[in-house]
Amino acid sequence: MLLRRTACLSLLISVALATTAHAATVGREQDITDLKLGQRVQVDDGTCPAGQVKEVRGAKMTDKGVARTAACVPRYGPKTK
Repeated sequence: MLLRRTACLSLLISVALATTAHAATVGREQDITDLKLGQRVQVDDGTCPAGQVKEVRGAKMTDKGVARTAACVPRYGPKTK
């Protein structure tokens, strides 16, 4: 019984961590409402070159909240053979 509970708990924790690891994609940078420290959000607004997307990150804590940084990163699509 204890082994079963431990297995279920570890499964729930791994699922929770896996879902938070994905970066969200929005259409405009203004759509990002509450950026957390370390969170990454991809913004597909057309400001980066072809094959890239803007990635906004919660960089560091300031008196006013989380400071943001933005950079163009490669766009990863479906893998091809």
